Parts: sequence; C-alpha cells; structure tokens
Amino acid sequence: MTAIQLVAGLGNPGDRYEQTRHNAGFWFVDAVARRYSAQFRPESKYKSDVARCTVAGNECRLQKPMDFMNCSGQPVASLAAFYRIPRTAILVVHDDLDLPPGTIRLKQDGGHGGHNGLRDLIPKLGGKDFLRLRIGIGHPGHRDEVVGYVLKPAAHADRAAIYQAIDAAIEVLPDIIAGNLEAAMKELHTK
Repeated sequence: MTAIQLVAGLGNPGDRYEQTRHNAGFWFVDAVARRYSAQFRPESKYKSDVARCTVAGNECRLQKPMDFMNCSGQPVASLAAFYRIPRTAILVVHDDLDLPPGTIRLKQDGGHGGHNGLRDLIPKLGGKDFLRLRIGIGHPGHRDEVVGYVLKPAAHADRAAIYQAIDAAIEVLPDIIAGNLEAAMKELHTK
C-alpha cells in the first residue's frame, strides 16, 4: 500500500459553519495539526489552508479546502496535481450520515454515497480509488431534514462522541499514513 501524502479534510469555510456537523473533516485535520505541531497557512493557488507535518517518519500535507463542500474537488485536485500526489496517496476525511456519532470507518475506494463533497471530488481527481476516513455524525431520520441537520451544530453529546472517534483515529494515523490499512481498520472497526 502507498504511503499517504495528503490528508484532505472536507468542510465549509467561515465562522458560520465552524461548529456544524458537515465540518467533521475540518475538525479532524485541525486535531492532527495540533497533535503534530503543524500550522495551517492560506495557500491561495489551491484555495485552501495547508499544513505540513511528519507522522511516523512520513511527511504529509494537511488540507482544508476553503471553497464550499460542494466545490471541494478542485482545491484538492490542484494541490495533488502540483505535488504529483497520486489518488491512492490521498486520504479524504468527511462526515457520514450513515454512521452514528462516535463511529469512524476507513474505506478504500467507493462511490460518493450522496455526499456532495465526494460527488465533486471524484470527477475532479479523475477516479474514486482514494482512501476515505468516514466520521459518523448520525442521521436526522428523514432525507428532507438532511441539509438543515448537517449545517447545524451537533448536540453536546454527539459532538463529544465525534471528538472521541477523531481521537481514536489519530491514534492509528501512523498506520494509516504508512499504508498499514489492515492494522488501522482492525483497531478502528472493533471499537
């Protein structure tokens, strides 16, 4: 397995969205940056905030696209193209309605599953064979309530469960970055 060179957390820019469930991908890369003492800096040519860090001896970039979720594909594709990062060396971190809060899953390949960030990303990257870290945010119960749900802050208990899952994923991040996916999945998927 290829070592991960880019960890792209998906979310929406701006204070208005900072605490919303849809920003779980941003929460993850922010937590990674804190753990590995990395600093995000605006990179206008990628329309993103980008940080560099070393995880278990592997250098990687952390990215927060500063375009809205539905348009996150171009910023990720631009940064990956500039640094010649293949799709298989990209980890995309995003919220997932189909998983309860506190659940986190690692997945290789797959479709967009209705997630607008992934829907935009797959064609911009030219394929779907990138790694995903799916952060459970729960489902409101009816599809007509989804937009309002993902764009509202999570309840305190849900947010605590999401952060606990993020912490668990950061513990296995060295395995993920090194490409030891089986070990990472075994650890994450048995919790």
